[in-house]
Amino acid sequence: MTRFFSTIRQSWRSLSLRTQLVVMMSALLLATIVVTTALAATLFRSELITRMDEDLHANRNNVSVYLTSMGSDTSVYYNPQSILRFYGVLLTNDGELTSATTQVSSEQDAPQIPAWDEHEVAQHANRSFTVAGTKEHSAGWRVRMYRLESGTGSVAIALPMNQITTPVERATTLVATVGLMATVTASMIAYMLATRAFQPLLRVEKTAAKIAAGDLSQRVDLGPPDTEVGRLSRSLNAMLSHVEGAFRAKEESENRMRQFVQDASHELRTPLVTIRGFSELYGKGGITSAEDTSVAMARINSEATRMSQLVEDLLTLARLDEQRRLDIQPLDLLVLANDAVLDAKVSAPTRRVTLIGLDGGIPRSATVQGDEGKLRQVIANLMSNALRYTPEGTDLEIAVGVEPVIEGHQNAVVEIIDHGEGISDEDANRIFQRFYRADSSRQSETGGTGLGLAIVAGIVAQHDGSVTVRPTEGGGATMAVKIPHAPDADLEHDALELPQFSATDETRAQVEVEPEQPPAATKKARTGPLGLFRGGKKNPKRPNGKNSA
Repeated sequence: MTRFFSTIRQSWRSLSLRTQLVVMMSALLLATIVVTTALAATLFRSELITRMDEDLHANRNNVSVYLTSMGSDTSVYYNPQSILRFYGVLLTNDGELTSATTQVSSEQDAPQIPAWDEHEVAQHANRSFTVAGTKEHSAGWRVRMYRLESGTGSVAIALPMNQITTPVERATTLVATVGLMATVTASMIAYMLATRAFQPLLRVEKTAAKIAAGDLSQRVDLGPPDTEVGRLSRSLNAMLSHVEGAFRAKEESENRMRQFVQDASHELRTPLVTIRGFSELYGKGGITSAEDTSVAMARINSEATRMSQLVEDLLTLARLDEQRRLDIQPLDLLVLANDAVLDAKVSAPTRRVTLIGLDGGIPRSATVQGDEGKLRQVIANLMSNALRYTPEGTDLEIAVGVEPVIEGHQNAVVEIIDHGEGISDEDANRIFQRFYRADSSRQSETGGTGLGLAIVAGIVAQHDGSVTVRPTEGGGATMAVKIPHAPDADLEHDALELPQFSATDETRAQVEVEPEQPPAATKKARTGPLGLFRGGKKNPKRPNGKNSA
């Protein structure tokens, strides 16, 4: 038995939701039909019995008169149909049958009327009851017994119960048949309506199948927002968007990783081939003179230096990817920019580098919370990139200041402005990618590794900032670094001492480094040996070494 029910449960679970709903609805309709039919048959039978009892009671006198007058000369009740439809018997006070309305043969059904004496009849007076018939398949008889007014006997009146059972059975069959037909019809209509109602779910199923096949761009059609299907569709679309985004991000990450490995392999292979080539040439005696040896050693040293720089940049990017904690402290970007101008005097003495404000006027303090070494590397990489990819003698400006973002929030901004050939829109969209160079030749005449701007973007992102590139007015490119401003930063170093310029003196609203131009005599008190503004009593620490783009 347990196995039987287990099989039924498994079969039920294998059915579709639509079929289960229709089956459950049909079962409920059938149960309703059964209950309704049984209740209707019971009430109908009860009503017919009540009417039969009333008929027996209403005709008791006619039947009793007919029985008592049998054999006399009167013919008033001689074989009337209104009397002969009843089966009546006359009993003595002792319960002995004396006469009957109809003589019944052995093949006919007759009621088995009890032979009650006058006392038993009196106890059951005015109450109807059912007795069995003489035939095996008899439906029974409804009997009612009365005492004669003369007191000489009793009379029993009976009607066959088939007058009740036959119409009840017919009515029950009719109701059950109509109910069954109505249930079948309703089930078919319900199946069609359920199929139509489940169309959105079928579309969801088809969409899910396409997604399982690999098409993550598929979406479910949205239904009315207040329905279950509508809410399900929105939830599924939101989930699918997240899944698609995750897969796209994974694919992009894998593609970037493959491209990164390919680019790194290519960049490392070039210096390795050069070093190996010169080494083999020297080992085979191809380099004999001191001058050739010096040239070969210089090339080997140059490529080894370039390879070391590339490995160092790769290590920096790997550390950025690990999201290592920064050494956060308050600092002023104006100080870092001023130091970058000083550095440019040494690394590019033929260039004029100017420290200005964002509006072209006096540079302003721009305090932030950040890692000083990392932010110095950002400015150094941007300066190195500008110096490397602009023609010799091109002027550069470093703009520092604060700009509003939204109400109550500001960004500290450092801009590296050059006046070279500029950057195309296509290159501008990819310039911060790893190993990307505006020239697709991958040659290293410029000396860069293609990682400097990628390092800049990674460091700035760790500071919740952004780095962008835009065309410089009149030609060139402007690299802008924006980091959330920290106006209440408690700087450990002294504020940068700037001369008190007059608002109308535009020529003195800049901090310049000009080639072969001695510092002005009037600025000796506030300038260093290179003609730049000095800090206060102590200067911020600088990171060792330089980072090139």
